[in-house]
Amino acid sequence: MTRYTTMDSPLGLLQLTADEEGRVTSLYGPVQKGAAVAPDPDWTPDPDGLAAAVAQLREYFAGERKEFDLALAPPGSEFRQRVWRALDDIPFGATVTYKELTQAAGLPPTSVRAVAGAVGANPLLIIRPCHRVVGSNGSLTGFAAGLEAKQILLDLEG
Repeated sequence: MTRYTTMDSPLGLLQLTADEEGRVTSLYGPVQKGAAVAPDPDWTPDPDGLAAAVAQLREYFAGERKEFDLALAPPGSEFRQRVWRALDDIPFGATVTYKELTQAAGLPPTSVRAVAGAVGANPLLIIRPCHRVVGSNGSLTGFAAGLEAKQILLDLEG
């Protein structure tokens, strides 16, 4: 059973989902890869069950939180999970390149494209800070919620 709730944010309406144990499985922005966020009709609304996640996100957007303390259970292959765990180690306010993230994940340099694909598939926007990954020249590159949203998050982190 998937539980969900929504919340307003500086990026627009966010949608969070959780599994039966209350572990956060996804956080999507108002536009993901060109499609508006819409809950699946089989999902169960559960604002109380996701209240801690919503509270932590509000604190983040208010500049009062730099790290999230939530149980997470995003679906993904072991490779993707490995890359996503490496995202967790990028400090608040910092950025890394895809090459640096590849090294941090303990993967060979030839994996950089696959790492970029895993970053792009991150279902936990903001919570797992894929917005902190930039191109090799420091330029903003791909972000599922759009480059404008990525810039807002990076500016928020100062």
